[in-house]
Amino acid sequence: MGTVWMRTTAMAVVAAVAVAAPVYLVAQAAPHASGTVKAATGTGLTLTSAAGQDYTVTISGDTKVLVVAPGAAPKDATPGTAADVAMGDKAIVIGTAGDAGTDLKATKVYLMKSAAIAQSHAASEAAWAQGLGGIVKSVDVAGNKVVLSSGMKTITVVTTPSTIVRHYAGDSVNFADAKTAQLADVKPGDQLRVRGTKAMDGLTITADEMVAGTFHNFSGLITAVDASAGTVSLKDLATKKMVTVSITPSSNVKRISTQMATMIAARMKAPAGGGAPAGGGAPGAGGAEGGQRARGGAADLSQMLGRLPAETVAGLKTGEAVMIVASAGTDGAKNSVVTLVVGVEPLLTASPSGEMTLSPWSIGGGMEGGEGGGGR
Repeated sequence: MGTVWMRTTAMAVVAAVAVAAPVYLVAQAAPHASGTVKAATGTGLTLTSAAGQDYTVTISGDTKVLVVAPGAAPKDATPGTAADVAMGDKAIVIGTAGDAGTDLKATKVYLMKSAAIAQSHAASEAAWAQGLGGIVKSVDVAGNKVVLSSGMKTITVVTTPSTIVRHYAGDSVNFADAKTAQLADVKPGDQLRVRGTKAMDGLTITADEMVAGTFHNFSGLITAVDASAGTVSLKDLATKKMVTVSITPSSNVKRISTQMATMIAARMKAPAGGGAPAGGGAPGAGGAEGGQRARGGAADLSQMLGRLPAETVAGLKTGEAVMIVASAGTDGAKNSVVTLVVGVEPLLTASPSGEMTLSPWSIGGGMEGGEGGGGR
């Protein structure tokens, strides 16, 4: 996701101690502001909100500075001092508002150190990268289980009372927009990504956290590109219908070389047991076995997405072959592109029925074979 991502960002961790954007509370609530420390001295700091507003904060000897670890609750904060505050840290400040409306005399500062955020972010990325993903085949709410079709494998996801479940909004491709959900909100056909503890055979995972989403996969030849509107149109191979998708700033648009696409296509055409590509006939169309080969090729492609060169909507041309995974549009809105890969002619030739699909996940690192279970 880069970077759907669906990336599991540090902001998801920071949310435990900082609100999304600094505001001054009204009525009987104490004024407060939150954001990123832009500058700091022993007697004060400048705090920049997510919206870019600067707040001037005065720190006195009576100010309590409390250091909060990523993911911890404010009640678990440890005592600190004004000297602990440094540029790049995250902070939420509670105090007395000044006349300017953007200045505060701090009575309490909750501080999350930038180094701790980076370390937590790296650990979270590693955990997601070692997780599993695929298409939801079934959901057993009473049994606390989800069964995934993950590449050529069937994966059982076991949930516990502490499992965090999130579900993407239909009109968003950002992990930060995923909402806390219940297991019952996960439906067959959803794409799901999970991190947790895997069994020795790799076919069962006890989930610490999982995120699901309803996505569409499209593939075919581009029929129109509107760079100014950020849209791409194509005739989808699977449905034989015309589709128009929107490319947003969060979309992951990549170009694959002909050589690399040909290598993946050759793997798709190889017999299920390995060996040279099968001769004759339409590759990828041989029933369940052909479908497994196609999904295996998608796994290869999904794993290498982060290493492919970026492309822009202006660089896309009519007649080029694309594979797309998109979030479901709402209220008549167009599907928003999560991932688009152009230059995939050899892959679509190997899977002419359109069963070759991408995964939306782009959490980083090499994913296991389930990444290509394809179709947020």
